[in-house]
Amino acid sequence: MVSRVRTVAFQGIEAVPVDVQVMIAPGKVGMHIVGLPDKAVAESRERVQAALHASGLSMPAKKVTVNLAPADLPKEGSHYDLPIALCLMAGLGAIPADALDGFLVLGELSLDGTISAVAGALPAAIGANALGKGLICPHDCGPEAAWAGRDFDILAPRSLIAIANHFRGTQILTRPEASVHPAATNLPDLADIKGQESAKRALEVAAAGGHNLLLIGPPGSGKSMLAQRLPSILPPLSPRELLEVSMVTSIAGELAGGKLTNRRPFRAPHHSASMAAMVGGGLRIKPGEVSLAHNGVLFLDELPEFSPAALDSMRQPLEAGECIIARANHRVTYPARFQLVAAMNPCRCGMAGEPGYRCARGPRCRTDYQARISGPLLDRIDLRIEVPAVTASDLIRPAQAEASAAVAERVARARDIQRQRYEGLGLPHITTNANCTTALIETITAPDAAGLSLMRDAADKLGFSARAYHRVLKVARTLADLDGAETVGRIHLAESISYRMSAERLQQAA
Repeated sequence: MVSRVRTVAFQGIEAVPVDVQVMIAPGKVGMHIVGLPDKAVAESRERVQAALHASGLSMPAKKVTVNLAPADLPKEGSHYDLPIALCLMAGLGAIPADALDGFLVLGELSLDGTISAVAGALPAAIGANALGKGLICPHDCGPEAAWAGRDFDILAPRSLIAIANHFRGTQILTRPEASVHPAATNLPDLADIKGQESAKRALEVAAAGGHNLLLIGPPGSGKSMLAQRLPSILPPLSPRELLEVSMVTSIAGELAGGKLTNRRPFRAPHHSASMAAMVGGGLRIKPGEVSLAHNGVLFLDELPEFSPAALDSMRQPLEAGECIIARANHRVTYPARFQLVAAMNPCRCGMAGEPGYRCARGPRCRTDYQARISGPLLDRIDLRIEVPAVTASDLIRPAQAEASAAVAERVARARDIQRQRYEGLGLPHITTNANCTTALIETITAPDAAGLSLMRDAADKLGFSARAYHRVLKVARTLADLDGAETVGRIHLAESISYRMSAERLQQAA
């Protein structure tokens, strides 16, 4: 007799159904797992046997064969423990044979029979709901799985004994409730930063339109402080964005306590991060920093210190909004629509361009340092702002700077204008000007005659690429939205071009 139960394998953020089949038959005593299991799945044999023994069940003195179908799909992870154990229990008669027909199962077993949390409960729950099945998952994953919907069954037991008692009718497992982390109230505030009004303006524009931003300045000028305060002025995640972010976080195993949060991701990897850490990959393919920052911010401090390969690997995700990881036996796609914010010193010594300072290495110090960043990557950064050293008068000024709450209100109004515009055009998946297509941005920007003349002259003199031209239009559209203006005027284009001029000077220096 063959017992069956459904579980899943993960390909990107998609849950692929897997059929777990267990046969107990005469033969050499032992348990064998087939179906392309990795090391974690193969070791589940020992965990399952120990957990069954701790729960008062003994393995039969027969040959036990576990097949994970389809057999040509690689199986990775420890979440196969629970479906294998429940399938065995059904074969031994410890639970009714048909009890598992309507459920999809995942979970890791401890040696004492308790069920530990696993990654991917939310995508698995969404997959189970799509198949018209319920879900059996660890107790700690229950609040996460409950976000997949209210119209399907979810059982979140703490142990094998609890799930066996539930199916025998001696104990009832209640459906877990979806939970959310409370809104953060201790985010760093822009009011802490004295001076740097131009940089604060650029930060507001970047937040309003979802534009990429590069801060250039000497050490101690406040570049990192500015970037760390960007989350305090960004709007919360919409329900659709919340689900997308949580699915990536769940696959990565970073969804703490099964609770979701509407706070936008803010990832700040160290500059020693490898290419696989940035875009994803590894022996067991997992999402990288660009995917974990989906619908949020990826902050790269000391930008030139990152390896050129790691930086250039972000060029395709920046343009396409997704990261495709191709291997000989894998092809996985993760969403990666993130906002890049970077900070860097102008040269290796950090003081190039500062009044009264002369570098011992001369101009070569600056050019060699900035040449570590490729031109195609720089071309994808919309806003470039120089952050000078803070003066003594700024530090001792008694007046407090504008708080993040006031800036966040203006950013929220601008984003509402953009959302309504694109919904009216039948494009609800576009939420910011930065994500607008090149054909559409020319239509919705449509500057006046004076603006067109300015744009033509700037493009000729600065040598804008086609990408740079459209990105200038996108920033100008955001500036008009911040002002509540229907038409993009010459003043908006002039400010947008000024942010791009810093970029062109940097490319020429490199």
